[in-house]
Amino acid sequence: MSELIEGLPDAVALRCLARVPFYLHPRLELVSHSWRAAIRSSELFKARQEVGATEDLLCVCAFEPENLWQLYDPLHDLWITLPVLPSKIRHLAHFGAVSTAGKLFVLGGGSDAVDPLTGDQDGSFATNEVWSYDPVTRQWSPRASMLLPRSMFACCVLDGKIVVAGGFTSCRKSVSQAEIYDPEKDIWIPIPDLHRTHNSACSGVVIGGKVHVLHKGLSTVQVLDDARLGWTVEDSGGLQGPMAVVKGAFYLMSHGVIFKQDGKKVVVSASEFRRRIGFAMIGLGDEIYFIGGVLGPDRWNWDIEPMSDVDVLMVGSERPTWRQAAPMTRCRGTIFGCTQLVI
Repeated sequence: MSELIEGLPDAVALRCLARVPFYLHPRLELVSHSWRAAIRSSELFKARQEVGATEDLLCVCAFEPENLWQLYDPLHDLWITLPVLPSKIRHLAHFGAVSTAGKLFVLGGGSDAVDPLTGDQDGSFATNEVWSYDPVTRQWSPRASMLLPRSMFACCVLDGKIVVAGGFTSCRKSVSQAEIYDPEKDIWIPIPDLHRTHNSACSGVVIGGKVHVLHKGLSTVQVLDDARLGWTVEDSGGLQGPMAVVKGAFYLMSHGVIFKQDGKKVVVSASEFRRRIGFAMIGLGDEIYFIGGVLGPDRWNWDIEPMSDVDVLMVGSERPTWRQAAPMTRCRGTIFGCTQLVI
């Protein structure tokens, strides 16, 4: 890189650029070739960490349009559209989505597009492909494939590594196999299988530094503390529904009510969500974000309405309050993937 800012060493100039909000980076690139190189360098991400200028963004993919992701910037209340995910699978759905090492990862899944003649899901019910999106270079890259094709599976980040477990294979059978991915080495390693599987989708959430795998319809949860030691089975208390973690505390929505931790402490009513299905529920800062989804029919209106709305519940204050954030600008409908990304 040539001199970035006249009279300043490049190391100091890079730290100055690191303090500029992420949404302004495309404008910085227009200044000069050297600025463009700096903005798209790995050194900038490291500088942002060093000066404490990292930002927490949300990554969201919805039913419409196909294979498109958007980033939400909560500080500036705006949406940023990413390049289309270059998967060969049309309308990729039922995948895992997490972030680690400053990148967004999209793992596995299958097609949500159904052949009207055969009823097949685009010839591919499950895949083992893995993609990562680098917000610095603004590019998607293929990564090492999972050991097993899977969809509708649990996917979490534990100590910087990605853990996947359960789900369905291409033969549409549920599986108990689990594996772990090291993003630095770009390799997958098998870990102990789940104790039990179930013919339903499963999801994963990290609570207290442990991976929890929940199968829909089961009253137990399988917990992973150390990948070398395997899974333990615990009682989940029968809790089912959308969930989020805010600063280590677990929140769950059930029957139009949001509960905290053990499912007994009522936080706030959310009766308006009884008709809203397929939305994402995710914690960010002191708040819970409810993104997109579909407004289902009622006795007065039988239409199904895809939504781009974003509702936010502040749970960090003594009295939880609701507010609305900027709606998604490109995406709408059922949310296929939603995760937090630190840039």
